[in-house]
Amino acid sequence: MKLGKWIGGGLGWAFFGPIGALFGFAIGAVLDSGEVKVQKTTQTTRGDFTLSLIVLVAAVMKADGKVLKVELDYVKKFFIQSFGSEEAKEALIMLKDLLDKDIPIHEVTGQIRQYLDYSSRLQLLHFLNGIALADGYVHESERVLIQEIGIGMGLSNEDVNSVVAMFSNNLQSAYKILEIDPSATNEEVKKAYRRLAQLHHPDRVSYLGEEMQKNAKEKFQKISDAYEKIKKERGMV
Repeated sequence: MKLGKWIGGGLGWAFFGPIGALFGFAIGAVLDSGEVKVQKTTQTTRGDFTLSLIVLVAAVMKADGKVLKVELDYVKKFFIQSFGSEEAKEALIMLKDLLDKDIPIHEVTGQIRQYLDYSSRLQLLHFLNGIALADGYVHESERVLIQEIGIGMGLSNEDVNSVVAMFSNNLQSAYKILEIDPSATNEEVKKAYRRLAQLHHPDRVSYLGEEMQKNAKEKFQKISDAYEKIKKERGMV
């Protein structure tokens, strides 16, 4: 497995701690082959983000006690769009290996919280919600786990609920996305939108590469759509 090649941007902190331990089989192969120079650093790379994503995807897929084909298909499609066919194939091999392992969520999210910037953690949570909804229904165990992951990664309750609400399409969800109450003033609506638009801007995860940024743009668009829905309902200019 050419792990050093498909990771692309290299690896730093994810090679160590609980995340590194979970990928021990692949890491050992890379170290033996000398394909990638491993140096512990606090700077997050695309590889660090990707390994974190694969670990959390495995945890969510196992949350309801069964791994559905529709979920695997969703993940495969996402990996192909994000990494290309060859790299996606290797990512899926790693994912299937993790599905047979116990994942220490508290330790994993603690490592992610320590090293990954806030906007990238929000992006991880967005991906996980999409996977949970792949079969058209978010099981209660999946919902609870995603909430636990969000809080464990150091995200605020408001931001976690905002990301979850992005997967609904009604006025109530629009307010949750902007993290405001329906009784908020028009000025408060505008202020909330500006804050979230800055927090979720795709440029904040530019280091992940063009394909990952496309996914970030989809999340950003949901914030804009929520704002427009509220503006229309209120007759705001």
